[in-house]
Amino acid sequence: MSKVKVVSFDADGTLVTPDFSQAVWFEGIPSLYARRNGISFEEAKAFIEREYRVVGDHRIEWYDIKYWLQRFGLGPPLASHQQILEDYRHRVSCYPEVTQALSSLSKDYTLIVVSCSTRDFLPYLLDGTEKYFARVFSTVSDYGQIKTPGLFAEVCRDMGVSPQEMAHVGDLWEQDFLAAEEAGLMAFHLDRRGERKDGRSLRSLADLETRLLSK
Repeated sequence: MSKVKVVSFDADGTLVTPDFSQAVWFEGIPSLYARRNGISFEEAKAFIEREYRVVGDHRIEWYDIKYWLQRFGLGPPLASHQQILEDYRHRVSCYPEVTQALSSLSKDYTLIVVSCSTRDFLPYLLDGTEKYFARVFSTVSDYGQIKTPGLFAEVCRDMGVSPQEMAHVGDLWEQDFLAAEEAGLMAFHLDRRGERKDGRSLRSLADLETRLLSK
């Protein structure tokens, strides 16, 4: 029988589809850059994507919309980061099984979010599901780092549990699965597309409760 007390979830790509974040990063910001510099959207998007790759997702700046607006010379009076997020909030969409899975799991476990998304993004990503979570952690905003074994150890301390009493599930193999597993958590990789064939991944959050109980 599992002795897990706390179940942690990634947000983007785990609870909600990537549509909202993709729209902000690859539609909203390039559109502003195109308007600001008098170039086509396609030219702006190609430039923006190159700049994203230069920084890379292992640096915390990659996740910070205010950093990118400053880097590209955007922001007020052209637009604020809040305005950009508001413009695309209609693109937020939970995966179909999420509400039922959270409702069921919340009866037996304390649920939290551990996400690299900044505090600016999280109210949008968790709109409609925030009531299920006792705590919401932004690794970038709260700890100044991405998901590492050390980060998960810090979250466990902040939650007052040992690593063996916490599980984490997310869609990134390295940051969500390997880092959490190395920290001693019960780690689950969410692979909705079924791309991994090693039997170590979940296809849906609907499978999480069964897997927790079988450990």
